[in-house]
Amino acid sequence: MSEEREIQIEELSEAPPLPPRARVEDAVEANEERPRDYLDGFLKPQPAPSTGEIGGDLYESVIDALKEIYDPEIPVNIYDLGLIYGVEVSENSHVAVTMTLTTPHCPVAESMPGEVELRVGSVPGVGVAEVNLVWDPPWDPQKMSDEAKLELGML
Repeated sequence: MSEEREIQIEELSEAPPLPPRARVEDAVEANEERPRDYLDGFLKPQPAPSTGEIGGDLYESVIDALKEIYDPEIPVNIYDLGLIYGVEVSENSHVAVTMTLTTPHCPVAESMPGEVELRVGSVPGVGVAEVNLVWDPPWDPQKMSDEAKLELGML
């Protein structure tokens, strides 16, 4: 490693021009007005509360929210992975989720239940969201849905 490295310096008489900046006026044509889609979630009617039975509108909305949460190490959502053991919706729209993790030493053991609580609590119509983390029965790959097994090449 006795080679000497030489630093080369290039001098410019002027800097190259900057690319043009994006402008809102350029994105929206004069005849078109952007729809106010950012209020859709607030303006949608809230799902009718279910009385704990499977299949109510609120129950299905909670399941849809759970399917949007992905395990960071496995490219499958936590519902299809079989990490959700139960979802109970009370008459006053309180939701209790019973879940587990793939292992007690899971790197997201501290953050995943909080994320589930935030996502379920943000579903329109949910009063209070509660997450119960359990280790019994332990999770095993047989709890995964067929879609998850197919995604992971286990079928």
